[in-house]
Amino acid sequence: MKKKDFVTQDLLSKIYQQHDPAQRKLPPERQLAEEYGVSRFTIRQALEKLVSIGVVNVVQGSGIYISERARTNPLVYNSITEKRFDQIGFKLISLHKKLPDKDERQVFGLAADAWIWRFCRVRYVDNARTQIEVSKLPVADFPDLNQHIIESSLQKYVLSRGFRISHLLTSYQAIAVNKEQAALLACKKGIPAMQINSRGILEGGRVFEISEVVDIHYNCTYVIPFNHDSLTFRQSTG
Repeated sequence: MKKKDFVTQDLLSKIYQQHDPAQRKLPPERQLAEEYGVSRFTIRQALEKLVSIGVVNVVQGSGIYISERARTNPLVYNSITEKRFDQIGFKLISLHKKLPDKDERQVFGLAADAWIWRFCRVRYVDNARTQIEVSKLPVADFPDLNQHIIESSLQKYVLSRGFRISHLLTSYQAIAVNKEQAALLACKKGIPAMQINSRGILEGGRVFEISEVVDIHYNCTYVIPFNHDSLTFRQSTG
């Protein structure tokens, strides 16, 4: 693990260990650098990540403040959501309309003759090909979907249409990159990757998007409360 990642995760751990509401600040950069035996540049990189995921705020000349919600909410961040939008780009590979299959009709709640969009795009992170995304959306809700929208912010487009996004339902599976995916990502066939399947859910419960993402540089960190009820159930014999 890189030094900056170790410092980031250790600071996260210490923030979540603190239960004293009066403990609102982290030590200054210089002190943190001495405690971890690293440069102030490394500390600054770790703090930038904590700022990007909303855990701390750095106030110039005042200090490093812990966010109020950092200790009360579960936290999930990954190698994509911690990136600023100016560090991410997209290239459209394909876009077309199709009739939904049985599963797609079930997910979207559509009739057999209702059209859906299917598009494929490559996501670049820091100018490197990182992800292939295949997504599907109902044409009736998003009739003007186009290349410009797909190569910018899809979620911003959904909100601009007057919809309110409520939840994302996401699952993960380790895979090996196939020949077609390797060509799009400029990598070797067979290297390990993460397949991320997601459903975007609107307020009211309707699904507006299903997507499948293949990521060759994926990492994810979770900070969640321990589930005692789940452990008790799993230990039961039925």
